[in-house]
Parts: sequence; structure tokens; C-alpha cells
Amino acid sequence: PELSEEPPAEMVKMTKSKTFQAYLPNCHRTYSCIHCRAHLANHDELISKASEERQAPCGECNFSFSSRVNVGCGPAEERVLLTGLHAVADIYCENCKTTLGWKYEHAFESSQKYKEGKFIIELAHMIKDNGWE
Repeated sequence: PELSEEPPAEMVKMTKSKTFQAYLPNCHRTYSCIHCRAHLANHDELISKASEERQAPCGECNFSFSSRVNVGCGPAEERVLLTGLHAVADIYCENCKTTLGWKYEHAFESSQKYKEGKFIIELAHMIKDNGWE
């Protein structure tokens, strides 16, 4: 029997999602998506832990990172947050498509400019992996 040149559509979809998933080195403490365990960030890229923008009952609900992996970014839109007007984009897990938090694209107040380009991942959407005691 002849082999088909093209694999079934389901197989292509599965292969594509795995092709684009990045893995961080096992030697570093990492944060992963709580929903699918895709790596999100290295602990060394953690800038701060705070609950400054979203109101939530826990004390440290949002983690700020300078870089990330397996995270997609939606379109930017202006939102009034607790610290003023910002242009932010929702970020999501590339593997399972769960919304994880947001990225600061632009801060309109000069005192908030340090946030530009930073990624905020809500604690409720991540778990600690690799080397945590």
C-alpha cells in the first residue's frame, strides 16, 4: 500500500503545538502553567511579587518577569489600572491558551514608565517546577 504524503489534520495540529513549546533548563527553578505544565519563566527573571494592579485576597498575586517562554501576547488596549492609565495586552499560554496575565506596553504617567515591557503573570495560573525545596 502507498503511504499518504500528508498526515491527518489532527496529527499536524498536535505536532505543531509541540514544535513551538520551549523548555527551560532543568538546572534552574522555573514557573510553569498550572493548567498544562508548559514552562513560563525562569526564577532568575523574576523582578517582583505584588498585588498592585488587580484586587485579590492574597498578598502576592502577581509576579513580574523581564522575559518569558511559551507566552503569547494579544493586542494592546488602554486600561485604567490602580496606578493609572496604561496600554496593556493580555498574555496567554501558547500551549493551552489560558489567559495568564498582561504585558505593559505603554505607561502614560512618567512615574510608571519602568513597567513598560514587563510581563505580569497571576499566581493563580502558575506553579513552581525544578529545584524548589
